Amino acid sequence: MALTVMVVEDELKIRELLRSYLEREGWAVLTTGSGAEAITLAQSSAPDLVILDLGLPDVSGETVATEIRRSSSTPILMLTARASEEDRIRGLELGADDYVTKPFSPREVMLRAHAILRRGRDGGSTRGRSFGGREIVIDEDRHEVVVRGGTVELTPTEWGILTALATRPGRVYSRLELLNRVRGFEFASERTVDSHVKNLRRKLERDPHDPTIVETVLGAGYRLGLTRDD
Repeated sequence: MALTVMVVEDELKIRELLRSYLEREGWAVLTTGSGAEAITLAQSSAPDLVILDLGLPDVSGETVATEIRRSSSTPILMLTARASEEDRIRGLELGADDYVTKPFSPREVMLRAHAILRRGRDGGSTRGRSFGGREIVIDEDRHEVVVRGGTVELTPTEWGILTALATRPGRVYSRLELLNRVRGFEFASERTVDSHVKNLRRKLERDPHDPTIVETVLGAGYRLGLTRDD
């Protein structure tokens, strides 16, 4: 069954250009230039990926991303004309998996779309493994994370970070290492990892301000603070 991608972009030429490239990949494509319609479509159609322009005329892209994140972990690739790092970090903190700055090449969008979807499928050697006395159970076959008995939905990027850390609990991974492992190529600021870790902690930790699962090692990076159950 073909993957479904929803393109939310108010500029018709860009919207149709992206549709053309996505359809060449064999993907089904939904398009809209309205943020309000995008929220409704995301809920009714459950796309596999959302490509979302931040500069929409009715409802802001930030609001659309927030509403999508209220009910799902559908991957989001943001399109933005805002070049500052703070704007991009803000988008990631809202739950986006990646961003592309305008003007962009359609090929770059395709590469990043493939990378996001691949992160959703790939994981480390963590099939059916539990950590910290079953504090966390990672089931790669089901693409499922259970935290203290409850299933938690992760975005593809959050899944990639967690499974990377879980391959070797206690081992410190630098931000650059996580970027390379999760994204597959180097193009972003290492601060983007901090944004995704912040979102991940909200979902995993008993107290996100005092993390015991995804720990920070000052000046070095992050590690999984739980031992693997045997």
